[in-house]
Amino acid sequence: MRKKRIRARRLVIIAVMTALSTAGRFIPVIKPVSAVTIITGMYLGGAAGFTTGALSALLSNFYFGQGPWTPFQMLAWGLTGLFSHILSKFLKKNRFLLLAHGALWGILFSLIMDVWTVIWMNGEWSAAPYLAALLSAVPHTVTYIVSNVLFLALLARPMGEKLERVKLKYGV
Repeated sequence: MRKKRIRARRLVIIAVMTALSTAGRFIPVIKPVSAVTIITGMYLGGAAGFTTGALSALLSNFYFGQGPWTPFQMLAWGLTGLFSHILSKFLKKNRFLLLAHGALWGILFSLIMDVWTVIWMNGEWSAAPYLAALLSAVPHTVTYIVSNVLFLALLARPMGEKLERVKLKYGV
C-alpha cells in the first residue's frame, strides 16, 4: 500500500511540473519548457524528466496544433529531461555547467527539430537542406538558448529546493 502512495505522489509531482512546463509555452517569445524539463530531470529522475518534456510537447500542441513535428518535439524535450538526470550530479554542483547545459539543449532542440523540417520539405533527409534549415533557424535557436539560460538562472535553485523538500517530506 505504501509503495502505491509513493507512486501516486510522484505522479502528482510530475503532473505539476508538466503543467508548469505546458503553461510556459504560452509566454510570448521565450519559453521555460526546456528549463522546467531540465529541473525535473535533475531532481526527479530521468523517467520523470523525459515524461515531463514529452508530455509538455504533446499537451501544449493541443493548443498550438498537433502535427508530424510533435513526435520530434516530444523526443527533443524528453531527451532534455533524460540527459539532465544523467548529468544531475554535476549540474546541481556547478551553476555555470547548468547554464551551459541549458544553452547546449537550446542548440540540440533546434538540431533535432530541423531533422523534421528537412524530412517535411524533401520527403527524405539530406545534408544540404539540413544545413540550410540550421542556418535559417539561427534566430530561433538563439531564442531557445537565451530562454533556457534565463529560466534556469531564475528557477533552478528555488524549484530544486522545493522539489528536494517535497521528496523528503512525502518520501518520494
